[in-house]
Amino acid sequence: MKPIKLPKEQRDTITENIRAYFEAERGESIGHLAADSLLEFFLQELGPAIYNGALGDCRTLVGQRMQSLEDDIYALEWKKR
Repeated sequence: MKPIKLPKEQRDTITENIRAYFEAERGESIGHLAADSLLEFFLQELGPAIYNGALGDCRTLVGQRMQSLEDDIYALEWKKR
């Protein structure tokens, strides 16, 4: 699987949120580079699990839609009287 790439603006926003979290929750100041490295670590560690979970959700949704479509097609069949 190829690495997850975020647009620069989104990556910068998340990096700043990480820095704010460390300041607010832990009373620690971390630099931009440290926060960006932490973001990269989480993307590598959590990214595949989140991605695969989203694919599972898509499979479920597509399955439900296909079942609904199949029901609609059966409803169009002519019934013998």
